Amino acid sequence: MKLGPRSTLADVVIAVGDVLGRAGIRAVLTGGACASFYSAGAYHSLDADFVLLGTCRADDLDGAMATLGFRLDRDRYVHPDVSFFVEFPPGPLGIGEDFGIRPVWKRRRHARMLALSATDSCRDRLAAFYHWRDRQALAAAVAIALHERVALARVKQWSAAEGHPEGYERFIAELARARRARRAATSHRARRATR
Repeated sequence: MKLGPRSTLADVVIAVGDVLGRAGIRAVLTGGACASFYSAGAYHSLDADFVLLGTCRADDLDGAMATLGFRLDRDRYVHPDVSFFVEFPPGPLGIGEDFGIRPVWKRRRHARMLALSATDSCRDRLAAFYHWRDRQALAAAVAIALHERVALARVKQWSAAEGHPEGYERFIAELARARRARRAATSHRARRATR
């Protein structure tokens, strides 16, 4: 896949995930870019974080990224024609105190990548809200749950285990508000279409 100025973040993450997999490098998309992927772009991120599973030689990683036109610049990979950059934060792969994460394969055309599941991506954003009071992360968790099927019972159980049951209630209230707003907008468009 060729990347250029018109490439979206979704284009970048699927291309990077695919080229890494083809090079035998297991890496999982996490963070804001994963939230953007699951929210159909409702949440925006300027970077893509992949957590490496297992060991990987720096030369192998550099070589795989170079096939897409990325080069290492300090601690991130940049592309001359793409506005998004790619980082590889240190592992292990975890969400809060939960390190039993099972990534999923996401496909697009002939490419595929490993990513957090929609439920885990939602939990990942909620962890940022719970621990750093990041309201943007709360909005991202809501956006994911609006666009994807999220196992809310699992999120609730995990939230309690993390010591943030009140944070989960805030998330549910924001999600209910967003669903009402979406229904109202849909109803309004339907009424306008019948006039």
